[in-house]
Amino acid sequence: MTTANVQVKKSKKRKDIAFPIVNTIILCLLMFITLFPVLNTVAYSFNDGMDAVKGGITIWPRVFSTDAYTELLTDSAVYQAFWISLTKTVITTLTNLFFTSMLAYALSRKEYVLRKFITTVLVLTMYVNAGLIPNYLLISTTLKLKNTYWVYIIPTMFSCFNMIVIRTYILGLPEALVESARIDGAGDLRAFFQIILPLCLPVMATVALFVAVGAWNSWFDTYLYNGSKKNLYTLQYLLRMKLATTQNSSNAASSTADALASSSKVAPITVRSAISVVSAVPILIVYPFLQKYFVTGMALGSVKG
Repeated sequence: MTTANVQVKKSKKRKDIAFPIVNTIILCLLMFITLFPVLNTVAYSFNDGMDAVKGGITIWPRVFSTDAYTELLTDSAVYQAFWISLTKTVITTLTNLFFTSMLAYALSRKEYVLRKFITTVLVLTMYVNAGLIPNYLLISTTLKLKNTYWVYIIPTMFSCFNMIVIRTYILGLPEALVESARIDGAGDLRAFFQIILPLCLPVMATVALFVAVGAWNSWFDTYLYNGSKKNLYTLQYLLRMKLATTQNSSNAASSTADALASSSKVAPITVRSAISVVSAVPILIVYPFLQKYFVTGMALGSVKG
């Protein structure tokens, strides 16, 4: 073995060692950049209000306090709003998955002669929209859903974007599966529920995560249609109102030292951080169970078909 070959092998070995080290350092740096805002928010939420106003808190509370959470969680309206948001998220996710996946399956059948026309019309709705006011009049006046719980469910029972994602995934499945089911006497409904639907678990989990996060974080629908019904407040809308109330109270109380001292425990910055943590916890709990399917569904649904 010549000297040149030995040097080439040593150079390759150094490159093989250097890449994982550099890659690990970069990924750790990106992880820290990603996690820092989250840890900073948690630190502020557990910090004393008077001290938090000074700023300078990083990833650990300087003066530990749970006053912000006490302010939020001692209100019974929060639990009612949490229940509304929870049921809204679950029902919206299930109904959206059911109707969207069934239409996606129908539009994936090559023997369906109107599939191209219907798909084109549905896609156009993603680009052409009547606007907020006509949509508000449709839901509140025509459908008479204002001040009802169903305003959270019925307008969200279908999503064109989610339909395209599921349809693309179904088109990537072997057509022989459906053909063999039909040979055995199965109809479209049986083929869909017993063959196609179980195979669509990754993309369904992906879409479920999209829908659930959107439904859980939504507050504008409550603002438009159920702002006068306290028993129909969602958690996000109630927390937004609490934040606005705390901010106004703090501004009004800042005229005297005593009032400032009494309101400092629930300073807006700590309440805002606590609200962010409380509203994010349910999604953080659910996401790890869907992560495996989420990654698979995004990878397959984006390239097949």
